[in-house]
Amino acid sequence: MRFTTIAAAVLSAGSVSAQTACGGDFSGFVADLKTEAVAMGHDSGVVERFFAPVRLDPAVIKADRAQGVFQLDFIDFSRRLISQNRIENGKRAAQEHAAVFDRIEAEYGINRGVLLAFWAFETDYGNYQGDFNTANALVTLAHDCRRPQLFRPQIFSALELYEKGDFDPATTTGAWAGEIGMVQMLPGDILEHGVDGDGDGHVTLKTSAPDALLSGAKMLRGLGWRAGEPWLQEVTVPQDLDWSLTGTDKKLSVAEWQAMGIRARAGELASSDLAAQIILPQGRKGPAFIAYPNFNVYFEWNQSFVYVLTAAYFATRLEGAQVYAAGTPEPGLSGEQMRQLQGKLAQRGYDVGKIDGILGANTRSAVQDMQQKLGLPADAWPTAALLNRL
Repeated sequence: MRFTTIAAAVLSAGSVSAQTACGGDFSGFVADLKTEAVAMGHDSGVVERFFAPVRLDPAVIKADRAQGVFQLDFIDFSRRLISQNRIENGKRAAQEHAAVFDRIEAEYGINRGVLLAFWAFETDYGNYQGDFNTANALVTLAHDCRRPQLFRPQIFSALELYEKGDFDPATTTGAWAGEIGMVQMLPGDILEHGVDGDGDGHVTLKTSAPDALLSGAKMLRGLGWRAGEPWLQEVTVPQDLDWSLTGTDKKLSVAEWQAMGIRARAGELASSDLAAQIILPQGRKGPAFIAYPNFNVYFEWNQSFVYVLTAAYFATRLEGAQVYAAGTPEPGLSGEQMRQLQGKLAQRGYDVGKIDGILGANTRSAVQDMQQKLGLPADAWPTAALLNRL
């Protein structure tokens, strides 16, 4: 199972390559890449050798169009990804690489549970790293006109890795979207955040756990992770809470939430002056979490709300948190119903992004606003009752 990382998108902003046309004849497209690479200062012989084995891969496009897993709700998604086996393997991995995690916590201030959760979800602790040829994937996705501004710069980053001896266009494999290694990083991220954790002179994310974990930690810190601070915690919420204050786009201090009756389900809440959000992934009758500033960094790793929340929650489980209280949430919408809802919201002027049947941040925000207008509990959880009202 793959989850496309987006952290390298910023690398493409404003670049010359991002303005180059996509599509057209594939061989001509590759010829343009070669010309651009030489113009950037790369040796022409190296460029020819790098691009020689590159081929269009239709399977990459098929995978890019088929990410239906994100249509699952949080409870179903988290139960699918979090198993007792993954928890036990995580504990073993934490013991086996204790020295690496100690170093990560000392140098980057990131809890081991956070990296373990990414490691588990991305590649099942390194066991399933993907078998797509990475160079083919990157060039194919750059040639495709859906997101060329993200993938074209990654081709030249892969070329730089090739020049360093850390990438082989013929044999390097990974995820369909071009990520490589145990924690699945794009070539640009490897160049910027790669760490030689085992001291062998190379950054080898496919075979070296120290390299992969330290590189992932450095990237998270670069994305804004705040050392020594929490990221997510399960809470209980009073039934008279103003639901319109909940959601990833609403922040109050921990002290303000406490004054409204928010309590930690176990232990204590974090420092009272921290900004925090109350997240109700399946509405006011389902699980409830308080999200601290570090939680927002997860969205720099992956933009899927359900993936981000599940990864953040799993990190707490790996650090000893109890299983969340699922509650009794109202039934959600099917994929087709969600698309109908998104269409109706779009007709009313809401920006819900792509009408894809996925309950993302924009759709949640639109649902919450519409619930307020209709006098419904504004918990951002779309139900059949809301769809019928529209």
